[in-house]
Amino acid sequence: MNTNRFRSAALAGAAGLLLPLGLVALAPVAQAEGTGQPFGPACASLPTSGPGSPAEMAGQPVATAAASNPELSTLATAVEKAGLVDTLDNAQNITVFAPTNDAFEKIPKADLDAILNDKAQLTNLLTYHVVEEKVTVDKLPNGTFTSMQGGQLTTSGSGDRFKVNDSSSIVCGDVETKNATVHLIDTVLMPPS
Repeated sequence: MNTNRFRSAALAGAAGLLLPLGLVALAPVAQAEGTGQPFGPACASLPTSGPGSPAEMAGQPVATAAASNPELSTLATAVEKAGLVDTLDNAQNITVFAPTNDAFEKIPKADLDAILNDKAQLTNLLTYHVVEEKVTVDKLPNGTFTSMQGGQLTTSGSGDRFKVNDSSSIVCGDVETKNATVHLIDTVLMPPS
């Protein structure tokens, strides 16, 4: 009888030791904090290899990387029209809150065409989406950042669900490029007037 009790106690003690070790081993997977690993529901829609994949984007400067990503083709066109390709590709340690094609589609076509054909307004809009510092998931829960345009951006949330300016959700965040961190967002951010 005592032998069985000792075995049970030993097994329970071993399980108690193994469980925390298992949780520690899983912690980096469960939490994306500061790892630079993409997070969010739309990351699964990114190509797994080749143009537009996180692996390929990591070796390219941000505007070039966006141009190869099928989710960011409207943004890439806008960046080119505004003449910001070199500015973004040559900047260091920036963060781009990158509206997806679906985000641009939320803007009525006539309004979007007007913005795309007004270089000053387009530049103002696009530079509002760029922060001149590296903003990874660990800074998103309660963040306030100054954009390249000069306006303030705020972020809030937890886990893998974050909002920007309480109006746009990060659908795939912490996508690294050669010179920037990219957070794909579902709504175009409008700069303060």
